Amino acid sequence: MSAPAAEGRALAPVGRRLAEVTGFRRVGAYDVVSCDDPGGPPPDPGQFYMLAAAEGWGGDCDERPFLPRAFSVLRRHADGTLDFLLEAVGPGTRRLAELRSGDGLWVLGPLGRGFAAPRQGRRPILAGGGVGIAPLAIWSDRLGAAALVLLGFRDAPHAEGAELIAGARVATDDGSTGHHGLVTDLLHAELGCDARAEVYACGPPPMLEAVRALCADLGVPAQLALESGMACGFGACFGCVVPTRSGYVRLCVDGPVLDAADLDTALVPGAGH
Repeated sequence: MSAPAAEGRALAPVGRRLAEVTGFRRVGAYDVVSCDDPGGPPPDPGQFYMLAAAEGWGGDCDERPFLPRAFSVLRRHADGTLDFLLEAVGPGTRRLAELRSGDGLWVLGPLGRGFAAPRQGRRPILAGGGVGIAPLAIWSDRLGAAALVLLGFRDAPHAEGAELIAGARVATDDGSTGHHGLVTDLLHAELGCDARAEVYACGPPPMLEAVRALCADLGVPAQLALESGMACGFGACFGCVVPTRSGYVRLCVDGPVLDAADLDTALVPGAGH
């Protein structure tokens, strides 16, 4: 049974549950893994899950990875299916990228705090980089046509990930697709035309820090989905602690979404894709 919502957020049922992988597809340089989750509550945009393959995951002392991996939910479908976006860059993501329909996947979630609605009268602008586009997809679904989506990638194969969010504007580092430059270039131009915005961002730490600094300079509120190493997802291990202006917080329970005004920097220890 699902736990009741606390402080306006969806809470995970106690204990992990075994889901069945229902689909896998390549999207440019990325993979989308889908699984059924009939026993879990609908996640809030920006929340995350701890994932681990049911087989070939920490089975003995030589079988990496040992710990589950935290992933923001990309999308939840009407039938309860969950989509997760990943890029195979390490032992955990490589193992998850090997999953196919019928395989088992341990899921724990939804966890953490997601995005809050825009303040009254403000236009939502979503800015994402790389696999950080994942929580912006489900948030864009919720906000609808009111949201402007700006996405940044390193090159054309990665930029194919933009197809996951309809109507997104794209920047690439090498200029192979869309604007030649950074997604923060697009964001700066938008905020220069309309400061009555609220920014939602997720991506690599240097990008998040650039967003934080830009919004601070212009007096624009922003919510940042940060990342840090997580082992449990419940705040017990203190592996994802990051500093804020009011003290240290645990991203898995106090985040991963934090108000940019609470941060001196988004370059937090343990972050990075």
